[in-house]
Amino acid sequence: MKLSVIIPVYNEQATIAALIEKVRAVKLKNITKEIIVVDDGSTDDSRQQINAKLQKIPNLKVLSLPINLGKGAAIRLGLKQSTGDIVIIQDADLELDPQEFHLLLEPILSNQAKIVYGSRILNSQTKIPFKSWLATKITSTLTGLLFGHWVSDINTAYKAFTKEVLTKINLRSVQFEFDAEFTVKALKLGFKIAEVPVSFHPRTRLQGKKIRFRDGLDLVFTIIKYRLVND
Repeated sequence: MKLSVIIPVYNEQATIAALIEKVRAVKLKNITKEIIVVDDGSTDDSRQQINAKLQKIPNLKVLSLPINLGKGAAIRLGLKQSTGDIVIIQDADLELDPQEFHLLLEPILSNQAKIVYGSRILNSQTKIPFKSWLATKITSTLTGLLFGHWVSDINTAYKAFTKEVLTKINLRSVQFEFDAEFTVKALKLGFKIAEVPVSFHPRTRLQGKKIRFRDGLDLVFTIIKYRLVND
């Protein structure tokens, strides 16, 4: 079995090299990995950091967008190039630990689910900044009310799913609304989303946190939009 790890990157020169090494170091029994890094038009030294790893990691594939289009666009490009039986989305900021891949994979490998989210909310020891916690509560509650399936953390960057899911979902998102679009379209197709608690190490805006209030509004709009529109 093969796992594709999609890593969208935009101006993450401080963390991307360490993150690639962490993903590379993950050992999974009877599973091979391909690492797909998508540089979303970075203007710092992220690309140089990524290129430095190309000579050392044979299963590393690097894709680039000519300008910064957004996280959703970067993920979609990575998904198109993925060849794995299972996909995991991994942010480049080290807020989530690749050593917990096995937690996301276990429900899929045991045929309990085809989609698994790593929930920050379900981990009682995780300290989530209030604004992030509130945004997650709002979007998760709205999703539950409109789609009849409770997901504690639709905003989590940790999403794992099978190739079957990928072939059935038509994704259009360009920016952070990817999380909402993927979730609600999966639910509309009848997929159930399993969740496992994961650790979370939040960073501040000064450390490079990029999501903003407007992105939260886009998530809400996307949830409502796809309740009304079939796409």
